[in-house]
Amino acid sequence: MTTDNKSIVQQALTALVATGEVDALAPLLSEGFVHRRPDSTSKTKAEWLAAVEAALVPLAGMHVEIQHLLADGDHVVMHSRRRLPDAGPEIVVVDIWRLDDGLIAEAWEIIEPVTQAPAHLTWWEIR
Repeated sequence: MTTDNKSIVQQALTALVATGEVDALAPLLSEGFVHRRPDSTSKTKAEWLAAVEAALVPLAGMHVEIQHLLADGDHVVMHSRRRLPDAGPEIVVVDIWRLDDGLIAEAWEIIEPVTQAPAHLTWWEIR
């Protein structure tokens, strides 16, 4: 099951990158899919697909380098570095995907701009 779940996540991301269209991704998401962010906001399947579609043009040509792809039961975790073309800004992203019955049912996403990483290493210090 773990290998299958990794393959499903890889298939979803490959389909999106290869086609540049959310129509390739939509069938791999459950109808009750929820996308969650660290600020406690969430999006439904339709809302998230619309947001991804809106980001496709500004993010065209983004280079995605997968650092880690790990699976445990119904969860898959992907750690990646992403850079816009022409030495544009770089971010590090951690995506956590939960699968149910062969479909992606839930996703969490944490994004950190690489240039801000040093400041985040000391967030707990009193200033």
